[in-house]
Amino acid sequence: MANTFGNSYGLTTLCPIINGRHNNTALDKITRRRIQLLKENSASPFARIPNTYFARLFILNDVFFEQGNDVARDHLKSKYLVFTSNFHGDLDTYLSGMWQHAEAEIRHIWQHAVAFNNVQNEKDFIAYIKKCQLTTSLFFNGSTDDTLQDQLKSLYIKQAFTEFALTHQGKTAAQLRAAFNQFIRQVDIHNPVSPAWSPGQETLSDLNPLQQR
Repeated sequence: MANTFGNSYGLTTLCPIINGRHNNTALDKITRRRIQLLKENSASPFARIPNTYFARLFILNDVFFEQGNDVARDHLKSKYLVFTSNFHGDLDTYLSGMWQHAEAEIRHIWQHAVAFNNVQNEKDFIAYIKKCQLTTSLFFNGSTDDTLQDQLKSLYIKQAFTEFALTHQGKTAAQLRAAFNQFIRQVDIHNPVSPAWSPGQETLSDLNPLQQR
């Protein structure tokens, strides 16, 4: 089904950028630079937005062709701010979460998009994104289709078990059994909240101390 795969949703939007300049710099270049300066990993604004599996922002300058030079080519009249996201749940709830958790960054990044000056609140933002939305016809979710929290827990256990295996090489069977039992108690498999991977986290060393037991 278009846009959805199980419980996940694939959002694709193209928002035209105003053909103008500010202080002699093209507005699309200003927007691109703002994207480049966004914080990454756990400090990323997308790490704060509930249920985000994956999100991406970039500037589309023009359409690309693989044919030779002897064919007619169309060109875009504007540069486009492209926003794509894969997330768990429905579109309206996700966009509400975007506005509630990252309004400042949204206003900063989308400032020079056509008609974004009309966006004054959460309801306006949802309507604006839907107006810029393209149908994601061949969307495929490569994850387990579980909630984000369940998937973060799985990532944590996978990484923790890898570290366990690496640090227990050469142990006796009795030592391994005792250590593994301790490992199972520590990771608390049936508790999806803690300890668990955090959105945007890169390594086990980044685990919140409150989640380490």
